Amino acid sequence: IAEIVTFIHNNLTDYSVSQLCSALKFPRSTYYKALVRVPSNKQKEYEEFGRKVKQAYEDSKQRYGAVKICRILNDNGTPCSVKRVQRHMAEQGLRSVVVRKYNHRANHGSVPDNKVNILKRDFETETINQKWCTDITYIHVQKEGWTYLASVMDLCSRKIIGYAYGTSMTAELAVQAVKNACLNVADTEGIILHSDLGSQYTGQVFENYLASRGILHSFSRKGNPYDNACIESFHSVLKKEEIYLHTYQDSTEARKAIFEYIEGWYNRKRIHSVVLVYKCGQKKLNNLYYQVKEQRRCSTWQKTKNLTLWNLNSRSLICTMPEEPRIHNWSVNMA
Repeated sequence: IAEIVTFIHNNLTDYSVSQLCSALKFPRSTYYKALVRVPSNKQKEYEEFGRKVKQAYEDSKQRYGAVKICRILNDNGTPCSVKRVQRHMAEQGLRSVVVRKYNHRANHGSVPDNKVNILKRDFETETINQKWCTDITYIHVQKEGWTYLASVMDLCSRKIIGYAYGTSMTAELAVQAVKNACLNVADTEGIILHSDLGSQYTGQVFENYLASRGILHSFSRKGNPYDNACIESFHSVLKKEEIYLHTYQDSTEARKAIFEYIEGWYNRKRIHSVVLVYKCGQKKLNNLYYQVKEQRRCSTWQKTKNLTLWNLNSRSLICTMPEEPRIHNWSVNMA
């Protein structure tokens, strides 16, 4: 109706209302009623909610789907369900970034005797700097062709704590990513670092550096990406939310985009489904801290001066904060 009313209104200079309504088989009474109609409170609320959905979608750079937008709106004080968000997204033509599901083909090859799978898909940790995983992915640019990104993820926070970007896929690139991850870690003794069986990770250069830092090296089984699923998932998200949406002229432009995505979005703002309590900067952490501090009533909380945050899915410790919360400096240097 709104479109017909607008069409009639825009053509009144050439035709009369009677002629236009007759040609469109549209009742004149409906047209005149529409001119003076005032939106109801329910319609205003409906339109306002649609704008909030659109804003949350744009704030995520068109990456989030209904589930995460629903979580954001609820966190911001707008109660809603996933189906309600889905309905508004469908009406506005909003869609999250999706890719085709990976079809795994089983490979029952074994790891050599000296390449042991220490991690064994146990991705749960009690605190940070216990288990890391690393991998290299390909990124195409116009001038140089294929470039390469090596990343290191902490399995507790699911943050990218070190990465290196270059035009050659060498062992030095893999080592540089681990070096960047070690910048903010005083003692790396005993940390488990999981990787695949790529030549960059099985070579002597990489093994020597890990040995010098006391890091234990764990390997995936042959042809089995699920053993290193966490870092594989990050690279998949990076590509569908950033890389595949843009064309980079050279490695400098790609380097800047990768830095902005990891440091400005993935580590600080993006909702991670596995980590229930996530940090979005010092302000959000402080707010969370004081909200929980006000609610602690039982003797268990009163016996300690520290605030402990738990992953409710796995019942595992996420972090313990002192009486005044602080955030670890996760910034790293790109090689």
